[in-house]
Amino acid sequence: MITQVSPLTTEQPLNEGWAISSVASAPDGKVSVPFPIPGDLHSALLAEEIIADPYWRDTETSLDWIHENEWCAETRFTFDGDAADPHVLTFTHVDCHAIVSLNEVEIGRCESQFLRYDFPLGAALKKGENRLVVRFLSNSRAALSASKAFPFAVPYIFWNCRLPHYNFLRKAQCHAGWDWNVALSPLGIYGGVSLRRINKLRLDDLLVRQRHEEGRVFVDLTIHYEAFEPAELTLAANFDGRVISDLVTVWPGKGSAALQIEVAEPRLWWPRGHGDQPLYDLTVMIDGQSISRRVGLREVELVTDRDTIGARFAFRINGREIFARGANWIPADAMPARATPEAVRDLLTSAVEANMNMIRVWGGGQYEEDWFYELCSELGLMVWHDFMFACNLYPAADHHWLDLVRREARQQVRRLSGYPCMTLWCGDNELVGAISWFEESKKDRDRYLAMYERLNFVLEECLLEEAPGIPFWPSSPSVGPFNFGDGWHDDTAGDMHFWDVWHSAKDFEHYRTVRPRFCSEFGFQSFPSMRVIESFTEPEDRNVSSPVMDVHQRNEGGNSRIVETIARYFRFPDSFAEMVYLSQIGQGLAMKTAIEFWRTNKPRTMGTLYWQLNDTWPVASWSSLEYGGGWKLVHYLARRFNASVLVSAQPEPDEGQVIIHAVNDTPEPVGLTVRLEAVGMSGAIRSLGEFAIDVPTDRSVELASLTLEEIGADAILHFSWRSANGAITGENDYWPKRPKDYRLATPVIEATERATANGDTEIELRTDKPAFFVTYHHGGDRLYSDNCFTLLPGRPKHLAILRQRRSHLPPIVAEVDYLKG
Repeated sequence: MITQVSPLTTEQPLNEGWAISSVASAPDGKVSVPFPIPGDLHSALLAEEIIADPYWRDTETSLDWIHENEWCAETRFTFDGDAADPHVLTFTHVDCHAIVSLNEVEIGRCESQFLRYDFPLGAALKKGENRLVVRFLSNSRAALSASKAFPFAVPYIFWNCRLPHYNFLRKAQCHAGWDWNVALSPLGIYGGVSLRRINKLRLDDLLVRQRHEEGRVFVDLTIHYEAFEPAELTLAANFDGRVISDLVTVWPGKGSAALQIEVAEPRLWWPRGHGDQPLYDLTVMIDGQSISRRVGLREVELVTDRDTIGARFAFRINGREIFARGANWIPADAMPARATPEAVRDLLTSAVEANMNMIRVWGGGQYEEDWFYELCSELGLMVWHDFMFACNLYPAADHHWLDLVRREARQQVRRLSGYPCMTLWCGDNELVGAISWFEESKKDRDRYLAMYERLNFVLEECLLEEAPGIPFWPSSPSVGPFNFGDGWHDDTAGDMHFWDVWHSAKDFEHYRTVRPRFCSEFGFQSFPSMRVIESFTEPEDRNVSSPVMDVHQRNEGGNSRIVETIARYFRFPDSFAEMVYLSQIGQGLAMKTAIEFWRTNKPRTMGTLYWQLNDTWPVASWSSLEYGGGWKLVHYLARRFNASVLVSAQPEPDEGQVIIHAVNDTPEPVGLTVRLEAVGMSGAIRSLGEFAIDVPTDRSVELASLTLEEIGADAILHFSWRSANGAITGENDYWPKRPKDYRLATPVIEATERATANGDTEIELRTDKPAFFVTYHHGGDRLYSDNCFTLLPGRPKHLAILRQRRSHLPPIVAEVDYLKG
């Protein structure tokens, strides 16, 4: 296809008509296929059936020839304008090392997935037909070459990453693998390609700052440009239909210009559960070029005041402290073309439906496209955003590499400055800890610490100079600036990553031994649903120890740890399918134990972000949303333990008591009536009292205490709560012993689907005996108002359909599961 470019427009997309071919011969000869833009090579090859599904069984390593090869992508377009006018070719997102040529003339090179490139075309552009070629170099070879050229060793996290030395690349680090990711090393053009006609200057970036005063907000707009001749130009902005402008003088070279807008009676943006999420349309224009954004007005502060414990770590939005409830975000798919706006909206909507108000964009992934941050802003999800560095040492002694980082940081900070979801810029993920992971850095800590500090200073300097009004935190985990100690185990200050329960195989109860100020990583694994497992296995593979199940478990010993945990808490399952179900209950209990305990420590603890929200491919992992977006059982439990108003029972082992706590994350105090009951395994239900309490917003409060004798040796504690107006309700359980220590009854559960008076579908479940972790239609695309709950005799449970998802997986039969004795 040949794209027609009109000379009447200043910018014309060139996303159509691309094809990609191998430079050298592929296993079956030279390959050439259509190359949709935005898109990636693996997706293009799979669409033409050149390769097998990379996620099927153990296909992964048979596709290494793709990232080891070089590839040429090309398109042709006709140009009818004046080639003498200055033009640039803009790539918003190229992955990663590539040489770009137009009509056989090299016009530029790409070296970073995280940079926008603007290549001047000069005489390379001609009237009539033009041939544009992007020659992708092998990222794997580029990484190896850079490591060999460096004057000393820079170790990488080899136990997680199958492909070596990707710490030398400015590319998503998880593309080399991870302890949850397939190692495909994708390449492609993930953003737009456009031909831009330039007059007096090239408009590059827009930085949005805001200053809040009583009853008004000042919005400062700064454009960054490169001018090619002296000129007086009109800089204009359309803010929510209101246009302001100013005459600016530009001189050749890089420069900036500013406008200020005063917004009276501003409509403030709030995180989910604290208010509305109004967005304002903004377009800034100069010299026939424009940048548009949807911006929100809010103030964000990171509170790190010293206190009697150490130092706080809390987010304050518009003057109100917000308890952060959420999870870590990784790329939506290992094949980037599949991470469509529709697929990502589904994942982020699921986060909101599980009562989350924050996600952390993790540093081993990528900066997402503009629409991602617009989605988060619309949904009221705060974004903790790492810069893209994770779990490695980095070659910050290389000035050219460090300059790429400077450019990356400035571009990304400016690009994301107007999105109200942006709540924190964090320097990296676990780089301080990584200094102690490798023999080279343990022997010469000063050298590698100095390289780390160079990198970290560049990022902090960028935030200070750009001043986007978004706080900076040096690293995660971190006790604080200029502290290079152990943030994993210090729960007195900063943010914490707490991995002892998973990586050290500690009991779930071990979560209660720490009280972090903010826990930004912790997690526990489970298998995906049987429907997902069936999508990548043959029947003979469906055994926890099979080679294929090992391939789809990237954390060494992970499947054994899942099985060990099942045996620790439950009676051993009779089938593989039951083991999958129990693994998900175990994951749910782990996260419930940690998060409920830490929430009852409010305001000492002011945030819990578990690892991880989503998966990149079908795999056993820490995610609560399995590959394709289906809900694991922990996601249903998260819908309850993340509720804005929560009642939780916590043991006091030394006293032989169980303390009932209430916590309220809403903006206003809440009055609750709480009913406590002991539920025996035979079905007997005893009242343990009913209590009324006013729950403030600033702290957790104690409601009541019970002895284990009051609950009973063969009973669990069940409790429910309701606000005076009935708008807030909830239920919860506390198990004094592990489930395997109880003699569970065998219930008869009846499930009935019927239409309600308004035409919706309702599911009613009834039981003759207590049934626990009752799950309806697990792994299907229908999402329910509740699932994985306690079902008591004489108390039918009514489920509404929360949402009907779309999936590439076949439908399944609606069945009921429950915990068996």
